Amino acid sequence: MTDRELDAAGITDPALRQAYTWCRQLNARHGRTYFLATRLLPVERRPAVHALYGFARWADDIVDTLDPAETPAAAHGRSARLDRLCRELERGLADGDSAEPVVRALADTARRYAIDHRHFTAFMAAMRADLDVVDYPTYADLRRYTYGSAEVIGLQMMSVLGTVVPRERAAPHAAALGVAFQLTNFLRDVGEDLDRGRVYLPGDLLAAHGVDRALLRWSRATGRSDRRITAALRDFERLTRALYREAAPGLALLEPVSRPCIRTAFVLYGGILDAVARDGYRSLHRRAAVSQRRRATVALDGLARVAAARLRSPAPGADRPRAAERVPARVA
Repeated sequence: MTDRELDAAGITDPALRQAYTWCRQLNARHGRTYFLATRLLPVERRPAVHALYGFARWADDIVDTLDPAETPAAAHGRSARLDRLCRELERGLADGDSAEPVVRALADTARRYAIDHRHFTAFMAAMRADLDVVDYPTYADLRRYTYGSAEVIGLQMMSVLGTVVPRERAAPHAAALGVAFQLTNFLRDVGEDLDRGRVYLPGDLLAAHGVDRALLRWSRATGRSDRRITAALRDFERLTRALYREAAPGLALLEPVSRPCIRTAFVLYGGILDAVARDGYRSLHRRAAVSQRRRATVALDGLARVAAARLRSPAPGADRPRAAERVPARVA
């Protein structure tokens, strides 16, 4: 299947094919929902999505650690690795190539799909924040972080998915969906993030319900629930669902052949919110998940939508320029 994807995308250079394959493996290993949804895209667009998510996963793995008491030397090592990746990214985007596989694939995707390089700069700034910032006093503070960590991911993806309207019209919806997905992760992973020393729930929201870091740690350590924490998590869920509502009109603005992919991710990630609620907002103690049966049902629906979209769409390339022929990306 990997060779078929790469052949369809016109990726022939052996080193570049290997780089894309590595990104695909990262996406498959770490992003089950994203990977499943990507399988619903036209085969020639899948490598680009693997490159975007593979790079994001690679950077995220550098800054994440489950040891909040890591030594200064270990923390410095992670910072140095991120610095090296930033430098390699800058060179790769400028030259169109890199010795780092994830950067090589990303640079090629950025060129093919005219992705604004500033999106990658903003993403790396958010990764840098994860090395030092352990909480966010207000929701506004959190949204400044999620601009780089999530909004720009939605904007990158929009370039690959294609739109039936000018990009600037679809962009706010794509950005909102990126943040909705990430806030869903924050709600699901409260306990794991706390183990890393981070709290992504905004401080003003927690304080409104009488919750602080000490209470979160107590609940995590004892496995006991607290109505104040439950209320705060429910409130955060409401914020997240508002973003899904903001993002929803954007599905119809995508190219028809791309809509089943994003609709599938939309439904499955929204299902995580449902699972958290059904579990009584016990995110501090265990990770809620969408059942395999539900995932299969949504995937089958996505396949049916793919078939219908392909029947309605013109032949490949009939009304869409080749990726490499689009307007060049703006570089900050």
